[in-house]
Amino acid sequence: LLALLFLNPDKEFSVTDAAKLVGSSVPGMQHEVARLVRTGFIQDRKEGNSRLVRASRESIIFKPLSDLLAVTHGPLPVLNKELTGVAGIVSAYIYGSWAARYSGESGQVPADIDVLVVGNADLDELQSTAERAELQLYREVNIRRVSLQAWKKGDGSFLKTVRAKPLVPLTLNEKTE
Repeated sequence: LLALLFLNPDKEFSVTDAAKLVGSSVPGMQHEVARLVRTGFIQDRKEGNSRLVRASRESIIFKPLSDLLAVTHGPLPVLNKELTGVAGIVSAYIYGSWAARYSGESGQVPADIDVLVVGNADLDELQSTAERAELQLYREVNIRRVSLQAWKKGDGSFLKTVRAKPLVPLTLNEKTE
């Protein structure tokens, strides 16, 4: 629940939707929400029959907890895990607004995650990987593939733009059986 709310601080979720997204029962989620509201970590409000919850940006723990959750449940660990073992990947990077925020640039919470894969990985497998990551990150994941040759040359307006802005490398590990 904390990862859902603190990694999506601009969104509100109904208790029912939050329970579905994190794989909890609604009564269990109601109990956790009540506890976290009492601590001031999250805020709630009623809208009709729904109870909506969101991270409390005013809480003293908002920034450190958001940072910790980004490292443990955010795009880096999720994408590292999902891309590990995909054949044909030489390297991979997060670019765009998420990489900019991660690098300290101010701005709005990114609506999506842009990933650049260098190599000749199968496009269908990359699409399936993006879809699995979206389910975990609760936001769109866009994977773009470029050849190793194109990456080394760095030609073209797309690659020049990507390289001129923050890039966050993904550290893909070999799967162990």
